[in-house]
Amino acid sequence: MSVLINKHSRVIVQGFTGGEGTFHATQMMEYGTNIVGGVTPGKGGILHLEKPVFNTVKESVENEGADTSVIFVPPAFAADAIMEAADAGIKTIVAISEGIPVADMVKVKAYLQNRNSVLVGPNCPGIITAEEAKVGIMPGFIFKKGTIGIVSRSGTLTYEAVDQVTKAGLGQTTAIGIGGDPIIGTTTLDAIKLLMADPETEGIVMIGEIGGQMEANAAYWIKENGTKPVVGFIAGQTAPKGKRMGHAGAIIGGAADTAAAKMTIMRECGIHVAESPAEMGVMMKNAI
Repeated sequence: MSVLINKHSRVIVQGFTGGEGTFHATQMMEYGTNIVGGVTPGKGGILHLEKPVFNTVKESVENEGADTSVIFVPPAFAADAIMEAADAGIKTIVAISEGIPVADMVKVKAYLQNRNSVLVGPNCPGIITAEEAKVGIMPGFIFKKGTIGIVSRSGTLTYEAVDQVTKAGLGQTTAIGIGGDPIIGTTTLDAIKLLMADPETEGIVMIGEIGGQMEANAAYWIKENGTKPVVGFIAGQTAPKGKRMGHAGAIIGGAADTAAAKMTIMRECGIHVAESPAEMGVMMKNAI
């Protein structure tokens, strides 16, 4: 099985005809993703990459049965694109867009509470279900179908974990890059719950960062409810307090936000904690 996306997902690209949308849609189709069309307001009715273009997400749902959307829309318009997708009934929304204003995401978060949509991102690399579907910008060639689920706040460390798990002979079920912004849709805990419930996922790699409480919340839930081994890593172990490191959400605001504090909580909750990203693959293999 898989979580969020699979080979049957009917994917549209919002911002389809732009440079980013075109490039990554091509990559996604080459991976085997079932892209059924795209949305660019004002260009409805044309074909792009041999797929239909629609003016609205609602039209793509009505005409192509779209259930998944990936968003390559400039940050000023991305919040509206997310809400449009949710309003049209899209089940899984992946927002790649970076730099969406926090005030806009506050509105999006509230808007989604009453709708049956899962948002991944924004400012994220997306989702891959290995050898089935890629919705986002992850490099597909490093993935191999297997038994390990991956959830990460860091795009590049997602790729490192995937590569290590592949080299360890374990492969992946689904990898979810949740994004590093202060306000995101799917949290670490949300993703952990999905992977814990997936019968084909036998172990989980959880990659976090300094800042916020997401990793601690996930760790406490794992302690009480976890049924599979979890390997964890926290990026930013040498980060100074009060200085944002890379992601907008990666800033130490209190004692519990540091890498050391998070790693201590994770160990206390029974998670196998890697001191270095180079240890993740071997540690996961030994934990299974």
